[in-house]
Amino acid sequence: MIIKYNPKLKELARQLRNNATKAEIFLWQKLKRNQMYGYDFHRQKPIDQYIVDFFCNKLRLAIELDGYSHQITEVWEKDVKKTKCLNELGINILRFSDYQVMNEMENVLRAIEDYIVTFEEKGFTPPSIPPC
Repeated sequence: MIIKYNPKLKELARQLRNNATKAEIFLWQKLKRNQMYGYDFHRQKPIDQYIVDFFCNKLRLAIELDGYSHQITEVWEKDVKKTKCLNELGINILRFSDYQVMNEMENVLRAIEDYIVTFEEKGFTPPSIPPC
């Protein structure tokens, strides 16, 4: 399925890739080059009107890393709206805090692996849903 995005987000996504957080870099080292069960992940992927930290189209999975700013009510509310919109597109979200990635990487990887195993067992094919 082709994921549409706002072309205006392309440059912002590039900037985000070039200014990645330590947690993003750390997790990317585990996801890049099909290391996670052979699935192809992308960093800072524009989807619809949003940019997700990591995305695998085949799995219909976005992974979001949340720093301390995501505890602020306004940012949290934006995250809820973003999650709802992406879910309506048939995309599932896994969220991890920067702390989890930096200090509990094995648990983070296990959660991603569990998603993949469940996805493969169900033979999941997401529905085609129009953009938000």
